[in-house]
Amino acid sequence: MLQEFPEVDAGSGVKRQVLSEAPELMVVAFTFAEGGEGALHSHPHVQSTFVRSGRFRFSVAGKSFEVGPGDSFVIPSNAEHGCICLTEGQLIDTFTPRRDDFL
Repeated sequence: MLQEFPEVDAGSGVKRQVLSEAPELMVVAFTFAEGGEGALHSHPHVQSTFVRSGRFRFSVAGKSFEVGPGDSFVIPSNAEHGCICLTEGQLIDTFTPRRDDFL
């Protein structure tokens, strides 16, 4: 079923928009300004991240790496992670189960 969700200001140069959701799965677009930051955090959800555009430096479970358009990776449940946007862009994240805090 097609639903529309508003884009919200997530702070630190980041905007968030839920694209689709069900109790078992959620897809979210994060749009970053250059220098925007996803602060270090963790959550029980497994997260898959796809870089739609831009360049980012990620830290996942103490390891740092850079990603660009077309790159994709999985963040395990409860792994501390965050990123800095090096070139403005967008990440498409999938969470399982759904992030109820985003609704």
